[in-house]
Amino acid sequence: MKECVSDIAFTPAVKAEQEKRGSRAGYARMAQNRDWQETVSDDLKAFIAERDSFYLATASKEGQPYIQHRGGPKGFLRVLDERRLAFADFAGNRQYISVGNLAENDRAYIFLMDYANRRRIKIWGRAEVIEDDGELLARLTPEEYKARPERAFVFTVTAWDVNCPQHITPRHDEALVGQVTEKLTARVSELEAENTRLKARLAATV
Repeated sequence: MKECVSDIAFTPAVKAEQEKRGSRAGYARMAQNRDWQETVSDDLKAFIAERDSFYLATASKEGQPYIQHRGGPKGFLRVLDERRLAFADFAGNRQYISVGNLAENDRAYIFLMDYANRRRIKIWGRAEVIEDDGELLARLTPEEYKARPERAFVFTVTAWDVNCPQHITPRHDEALVGQVTEKLTARVSELEAENTRLKARLAATV
């Protein structure tokens, strides 16, 4: 039987549970008709360019998982080509858990959230830590970003998929909320000024 891209998550043990719980047939049809993707599409590239954070999962050789939040200016996670993503690693708390995990187990996972539009994308792959590549770091370092890059993480995509929006509570960042409320704030200021003028005019006629 031809291996499916989604088999990276739907292992034999997972398929056995799906079969036991009644969902295997539906996922088998999905894999035949529209399986998960394994290269970076234009839609995924555009989605990544708008993200200012994501979650990176790694595991030790023994399988102990670790999830780390990564943040930066929009687009700090870069698309190098149709199979590779990358980002600069800046000086931080010096725990080096992700770096250590990848030194003995290169399997990794990226989870991206768009709360405002209730979208989430999960990406399976393998990652490596690149040291002493000034050209790559220069390519990955956001302009006018003050932090000092120490190394690069390069993530090779194996599979990715879009989750349903169920249970994602919409959240909006401060900049977007500011844009939405700017006109309201200006209108309130106009009304307050008008109210002050009317009060002053009324007081003058008394």
